[in-house]
Amino acid sequence: MNSLPLALALTLTLSVSAPVSPAVAPAAAQAAIEERTAAQAEEPPAPPPVPEIPTISPSSAPGAPVTYNLRLPVLMYHHVVYNGQPCNEMTVTVGRLEKDLKWLTEHGYHTVLPRELASGQPLPENPVLITFDDGYRSNYDLAYPLLQKYRAKAAIAVMVYMQDNWTGSFLSWDMCREMAASGLVEIGSHGYVTHNLDTRMGNFVAGQANGVQRKKGESDLDFRLRVLEDLRCSYDRIAVELGVPPTYFAYPFGKTDPDADAFLASLFPVTTVTGPGKYAANLSKGLHQLPRYTITMQRAPSDILK
Repeated sequence: MNSLPLALALTLTLSVSAPVSPAVAPAAAQAAIEERTAAQAEEPPAPPPVPEIPTISPSSAPGAPVTYNLRLPVLMYHHVVYNGQPCNEMTVTVGRLEKDLKWLTEHGYHTVLPRELASGQPLPENPVLITFDDGYRSNYDLAYPLLQKYRAKAAIAVMVYMQDNWTGSFLSWDMCREMAASGLVEIGSHGYVTHNLDTRMGNFVAGQANGVQRKKGESDLDFRLRVLEDLRCSYDRIAVELGVPPTYFAYPFGKTDPDADAFLASLFPVTTVTGPGKYAANLSKGLHQLPRYTITMQRAPSDILK
């Protein structure tokens, strides 16, 4: 008997005696599909690509004083209050501050810190520097949460006497450290007691030497002891409490003095003054005595940065 037909017959017999159920293969395939689908569903979708922000490099040569060929808007705030409370020229509501931060974000502005300017690193396109003067506690209670929400950066110049003699109305050292650790806030100096923290109670008095100004007829020694040592003290105390030397100083009342200017420039890479509020700071001239726009309830960033 020929063996080939026998093998063929055996194969046919086995195939008939052990048929494949038509329901088994589709069920297994469906289970595999469902397993793959479930696995894919567990994987989070890939995040959208982060748009690249063009940068502006410094125009100064390495080792030279830092300059940039751009104008930098510098915004000046002071105290923040709850919505509905009365405001003056030094006060804005928390709702108004949030509106400002939202407007800056939506219009492509990128906040920077003084230390970023001083380092000479490339700046993001459309940079803006937000500053707060005096160091009110509201900067921590009301402004800081908004900075976190919008990932906005700001510099706060403190009157260091108020941290060393804390009473609750101003920032404490612990608050300063917490905000600085976030990377969103840089603590700068507004002097120690040179913000007229004497019988004038911090207020500007016309006709007198305000802030760092030299008194009429004041000797070099007296000026050094009264003003320059005060500025040095503020610098040293911030360095000790925050662990890094400050890079930023805001002139009290925006008043400068030729003898104080040179001393301040040797301590702080970045300094600011109050207004005139007409033009953004020209960084091609350096980083000292940068003019600021005073922001009030009647004057918003959207009114200036058009």
